[in-house]
Amino acid sequence: MRKIVYCVAMSLDGYVAGPNGEADWIVMDPEIDFRGTMARFDTILMGRRTFEAAQAMGGGAAMPTVHSFVVSRTLRQEDHPNVKVIAEDLGGAVSRLRAGSGKDILLFGGGILFCSLLDLRLVDAIEVGLIPVLLGSGVPLLPERSGRVGLRLLSSKTYKATGTMGLEYAIDRGA
Repeated sequence: MRKIVYCVAMSLDGYVAGPNGEADWIVMDPEIDFRGTMARFDTILMGRRTFEAAQAMGGGAAMPTVHSFVVSRTLRQEDHPNVKVIAEDLGGAVSRLRAGSGKDILLFGGGILFCSLLDLRLVDAIEVGLIPVLLGSGVPLLPERSGRVGLRLLSSKTYKATGTMGLEYAIDRGA
């Protein structure tokens, strides 16, 4: 079974984006191997807001060797031929992705989709780049939810040039 790994940058006070969705506070540490990280995945899963933000920055989700899925009730598939839009049955669609062949699945972006997949028990690991900045407000890593989720630390690394910490956790299914 393929794993779903939530990779995200987070401020020290728990935000993944600023109050207006800005990400200019995320520092790119020269020691972080982004290419190596991306090589672990052949599928990317994101919500509509993250997809639209990536498109606005000139990106989008169309990468030649990566299958891109966008979860949205409002995007129309015919308007976005380079991605697959998941509009219904999130749990079933993502479970089928996990059961398919290939590398692990990168869950990318904001907290709403992360929270939904966490509630469905479909997230396997969380990799956080903890950026040394306090935003004061913004988009939280995890929107308010009723249940606790246990985590087990797999690895940690401090990047000296920027003070960023890389933290990798497995979801503790026993908790």
